[in-house]
Amino acid sequence: MASVYRSEQARAEVRRWCVNRIEGSGLAQARSEVVTSAGITGVVTVGPEPRDGEPSVVLLPGTNMNAALCLPVAEAMGRERRVVVLDLPGQPGLSADRRPRAMRSSWYGKWLTEALERAVPGPVVVVGHSLGGAVALSSDCPQIVGRVLLSSAGIVRLRVPVPLLAATVPWLLRPTVARSTALVRRMAAPGQGHVPDWLGEWMDLVGRCCRTSLAPPPLPSGLLELRRSVPTLVVAGQFDPFLPPRHLGPAARHRLGAEFRVIEGAGHLLLDESPEAVLVAVREFCAARRTG
Repeated sequence: MASVYRSEQARAEVRRWCVNRIEGSGLAQARSEVVTSAGITGVVTVGPEPRDGEPSVVLLPGTNMNAALCLPVAEAMGRERRVVVLDLPGQPGLSADRRPRAMRSSWYGKWLTEALERAVPGPVVVVGHSLGGAVALSSDCPQIVGRVLLSSAGIVRLRVPVPLLAATVPWLLRPTVARSTALVRRMAAPGQGHVPDWLGEWMDLVGRCCRTSLAPPPLPSGLLELRRSVPTLVVAGQFDPFLPPRHLGPAARHRLGAEFRVIEGAGHLLLDESPEAVLVAVREFCAARRTG
């Protein structure tokens, strides 16, 4: 099992950043932990108790992301329904720091099933971004009544165009805030002005303190075939450099039987670039998933 952190000091620095951000948001009382076979899982819960038959939304962040970075969209969703954000183990944040070198899909699937059973009573709609989308597909937990997959890994292989690679290599070799901000901008839509400044600061911290993980390969066709039994909406940004809609859309329909939607004017960072469009997509999807 490999740790995401370069040192214990790095782990402490990342954890302190996350805790301070959550406490500064006024949501400190919403932070908790559950124990799974993958170790401690950090949990942030906002919003009212679910009404009869109403699913909670469980948000799974992507690679190098966590609940502390999803607070604005979680708070906005939480005005309408219960929202639970789970930090993925093996990613920088408030969950356990180790991830397996092999069999990651089954490992994450087991983790998510356990985390849902222990952190969220009742039915859930899992909203997964990027790596979080692949993790959402890895679990067959019976609590899951729907999935909304945002710029999701696990369906097709991610692409890395040359301009994005050119921004990634300097960030990996010697991260700075400037290089981290340049990388974030390459992930967003061209000319995008709505990605927050602190995202570049966070990626600088990740570059200095963490061993970033590679994007997961597409999940096996047999597994995706099994996931057709649960309604799924796949959402992509119009200018996503990793997962262009022209590639992700047909694969989502063919391999997963999913509905597909494009968010105009957005890139890969949908939770930061187009939070309102994400809220609308999740709201409409959840409205059709009431079990009562």
